[in-house]
Amino acid sequence: MPTELIRFLVPGTSRRFRCGGLSVELQTANLVGRCCPTEIVTYRERCQDHAFLDDLLRRESVRDEVIWIVSWGFDVPRLIHALKGHRVAYHAHSSGYGFDLPPGVPVLAVSRNTLGYWGNRAPRNPLYLVPNALEAQWIDRGDRLGSGSRSIDVLVQARKSSSYVMHVLVPALQRAGLTVEIQSGWVDDLVDLFNHSTVVLYDSAEYWRGRGVSEGFGLPPLEALACGCVVFTSLNHALADHCDPGLMVHQIGCGRLDWDVSRIQQAVVDPKGWRALPTRLEQVLEDSGEAALQRRWLHALQALDGLQNSVGPYLTSPPTWRLRLQQGWRRVLRVVERLPGWPF
Repeated sequence: MPTELIRFLVPGTSRRFRCGGLSVELQTANLVGRCCPTEIVTYRERCQDHAFLDDLLRRESVRDEVIWIVSWGFDVPRLIHALKGHRVAYHAHSSGYGFDLPPGVPVLAVSRNTLGYWGNRAPRNPLYLVPNALEAQWIDRGDRLGSGSRSIDVLVQARKSSSYVMHVLVPALQRAGLTVEIQSGWVDDLVDLFNHSTVVLYDSAEYWRGRGVSEGFGLPPLEALACGCVVFTSLNHALADHCDPGLMVHQIGCGRLDWDVSRIQQAVVDPKGWRALPTRLEQVLEDSGEAALQRRWLHALQALDGLQNSVGPYLTSPPTWRLRLQQGWRRVLRVVERLPGWPF
């Protein structure tokens, strides 16, 4: 039965839940809504403008034409359990939460890093790559040629930044005479802020390592690249998808503090020589645009409809403990078979 409605589950939409993950999920729901009816459903807080999960489950029976999209990592196992019998797909951002998925639950991964994680952990589940999309404002208004005035030498977004950047590198750059702006609060026009910045620093490796999960996609470096900034970034997790060191971005915290300061100074003085390769950048931005993501979602939804029409039990993969036990037992047998006098 073809899909007639896609429901995106989020905990809430108020200021309490404001974060990059919520923004991306709402943007994706709006984008997918251009090719299939979509609906935002909350499950922690009740919102006047959106349906509430418990109310829908009490009121409606299972509908094969409806797909429920879950995405909030820590809540995924509970939500999948609550939606048992319904068509459910996991829109996977960060990885490393430690849970397993039931057989047949599709994974819509936002990065190759996350795709690889589930390709290893759930190799028999349907897997699709649907990267996050850059909002049109970044592509339409981003000063990729760097032709405008750049009053900020170095821009740092405080959230997710490492203690090295905030307490070691930033003071060193200031002592070197560079203008450093630390953005920590709400900004009405981020595109304008990035368009006025020469260098952007992004170092999230320690932030995510401390939380035990991965950088799901890493939009800030891509947004900075769209605005013609020279980007110094960590290369953890999904950042490696589009942050090609030396060609698109430059590694931060690279070897020694003096080396970091020297390279950033050179980038401020001559940004043209340090920016991303134009042809490669344009290709990355095209692949990250809303039109490209819409095509990927349409392809994935068509494939899920085909899966829904198939018959028979879902394929499964043995648990890791069983695979290790089997492989260990085979090694023991190979050793025994080489013993003198075998078979006894």
